[in-house]
Amino acid sequence: MHHPSRPTAPIWLKLGYSLFVAILVPVYLVDYGPTNFLYFCDVALLLTIISLWSGNMLWASAGAVGILLPQAIWMADFIGNAVGMPLTGMTAYMYDGALPLFTRFLSLFHFWLPLLLLYLVWRFGYDRRAIWLWWPLATALMVVSYLYVPPPPAPADNPGLPVNVNYVYGLGDAAPQDWMPADLYFVLALVALPVVVLWPTHFLLRRLFAPPQAGTRRLFS
Repeated sequence: MHHPSRPTAPIWLKLGYSLFVAILVPVYLVDYGPTNFLYFCDVALLLTIISLWSGNMLWASAGAVGILLPQAIWMADFIGNAVGMPLTGMTAYMYDGALPLFTRFLSLFHFWLPLLLLYLVWRFGYDRRAIWLWWPLATALMVVSYLYVPPPPAPADNPGLPVNVNYVYGLGDAAPQDWMPADLYFVLALVALPVVVLWPTHFLLRRLFAPPQAGTRRLFS
């Protein structure tokens, strides 16, 4: 029996994305250090390359359910900063002349990666199991970030040092939030992650996009 081949991403997208990641990873390691790869957005960037080459939409779907809402806030704050009206301060580093310009240019992936993920789930389908991959992964990333990555601000002699990774100390990188104890804020952030971010995004993606075609859901099947 003939089985139609599953749709795949165009080769130019696979190669272009792979080249970008191959440039970004060593630059980030030098300028920011390995703890920068604890950020949700960086993890989603790496998961997406797996989907592009494997045709398995679980990975890109996990990235989509995990970062679409937070990155929408990043995008709004970035635009706000550009016009002198920052919303949260989370993108202030993009305008910090102490950081290498090329590294900040690479960080523009925060703006286009959510749009790419939306394209992928629209074109190839949203895997409904994505939330069960991303939720425990994101929780583990937050715990590691809180226990082992310093709070803001970054030291003056190392402005690229990752601090407040995944915003476990507040939404800004200038100083920790001070309107409640740090441990209480972190616990509330762990609760808010699925309630405010993941499940609403999951239900919206389920409603808007069809599941992947047969043959694209090999992992955990």
